[in-house]
Amino acid sequence: MNNNHWFFTGFSRFLSISFFCFLLVPLIVQYQSEAMAATENNPAPKLYSYRIVDRFPQDIKSFTQGLKFVDGSIYLGAGKRGYSGLTQARLADGYVEKQVKLDDQYFGEGIEIVGNQIFQLTWKANKVFVFDKSTFEMTDSFTNPTEGWGLAYDGVNLLLSDGSSTIRRMGTEDFSYVNEFEVTLAGVPVRNLNELEYIAGELWANVWQTNYIVRIDPVTGNVRSIIDLSGLEQRTRRNGVDAVLNGIAWDDVNERLFVTGKYWSDLFEIELVETGKTFPQ
Repeated sequence: MNNNHWFFTGFSRFLSISFFCFLLVPLIVQYQSEAMAATENNPAPKLYSYRIVDRFPQDIKSFTQGLKFVDGSIYLGAGKRGYSGLTQARLADGYVEKQVKLDDQYFGEGIEIVGNQIFQLTWKANKVFVFDKSTFEMTDSFTNPTEGWGLAYDGVNLLLSDGSSTIRRMGTEDFSYVNEFEVTLAGVPVRNLNELEYIAGELWANVWQTNYIVRIDPVTGNVRSIIDLSGLEQRTRRNGVDAVLNGIAWDDVNERLFVTGKYWSDLFEIELVETGKTFPQ
């Protein structure tokens, strides 16, 4: 992934440039009033905080790129060349039930489960691998014309992020391009969209190198709300400077939300807390 750590692209000429300040300081964003005026079609997004419900063990050596929860197990796609792979671990105690390693040339990225298939992206190799969920045997591979970052499934198509503000819909049969949309906040493209999860009709996305998750309307591309997970990284052991927030998983049956990070020793179950504010405020 590139070294662009900014959350927003440049504003149009009549707006001042604002930056997303992350990790070390609170959010600092300065919009002119025209940009942030809420309208009926594009209201100011709600801002959420969080409460920790529970925590579960996670391999601190895993560079988390993709995360799913199914039937009591966490499926984790790990990155870094030589260390990339796919793991199924028991949520309760982290016991590894199945594991497969990618060839050393590949940098693993986001994952998604569709039926009995697990799709795993690669970063720059333009490859998408398909594994049998029951055996972890590789059953197919497809070409991805872009970088691979995050992957989700809306019940019809796979949703692909590539580090830009664009989300592409891809077919599940052969990973063929369907269409795309741009993610915006108050009309401004939101870049660095990373790990994805589709939850109750919304697309949720980590914004790389920040403590924020954006909740996206998949029809309009508008950011509906923002979750501020500041401080969560201080509640876990971390392994190095790359140990940033990344990973969203949803338990459809019990409606539980899990989040984690790269090189984190813990997976957290959290509940969202309404702040009564909109973003930014």
